[in-house]
Amino acid sequence: MTDRAFVEEPDRRVPVVSTADLVVVGGGPAGIAAAVAGARNGLKVVLLERYPYLGGLASGGMVLVLDDMCNGPEVSVRGLCAEMIERLERRGHAVVVVAEGAGQDLLARPNERDASGNVKHGDIGLFLRDAITRCFEESGTPLSLKYIDPSYAIRSAPATAHDSAFCLLLGHNAVHAAMTGRTDMVVGFWNHQFTHVPIRLAVSARKTIDPEGTLWSSVLGSTGQPRDLT
Repeated sequence: MTDRAFVEEPDRRVPVVSTADLVVVGGGPAGIAAAVAGARNGLKVVLLERYPYLGGLASGGMVLVLDDMCNGPEVSVRGLCAEMIERLERRGHAVVVVAEGAGQDLLARPNERDASGNVKHGDIGLFLRDAITRCFEESGTPLSLKYIDPSYAIRSAPATAHDSAFCLLLGHNAVHAAMTGRTDMVVGFWNHQFTHVPIRLAVSARKTIDPEGTLWSSVLGSTGQPRDLT
């Protein structure tokens, strides 16, 4: 048996960011439930998540179906999931948000492509609208469903004179960049100046939202959800 080798590390001072009774690693559905349960039992909880959103694959991986919580007539999963359903029944309404391009495995794929050769995605919004309507009709439950496609609502807004001039200048700068041989870049507008931004730099960091800022406060005010889950 060979002798085990060791590596000597120098002493160092590591700043303590936070202290907690319970540290939950991973902000997926299970992590969220564990963090909420710990907080409700009087523990100081820290929830660690490496991505800038909670929900795990349900939020960032287009996993549309998690656990159905049932095994035939037997309810096999309760906890926070069942609590969310009960709250939905009490409030009597819900908002479902789905990303364009999600759930393509549920749709017929005609393999159609646009003029640029990109695959045309099926409309998951219309699919969900029809599926939800059909489900409620079969169960005899009254339903008032409003389907809104915000992308087309935004695109249908008439352009102002400022919009037209700004888009024209963006196009001019893109053409000038191409004529000088620049590639792998996008045209930006920083500090009132048009700029050529390398794509590598543009995607080098994720956009983040300040949870104490005006934007997130506006979201909370519009949706009515609590600022924290404790």
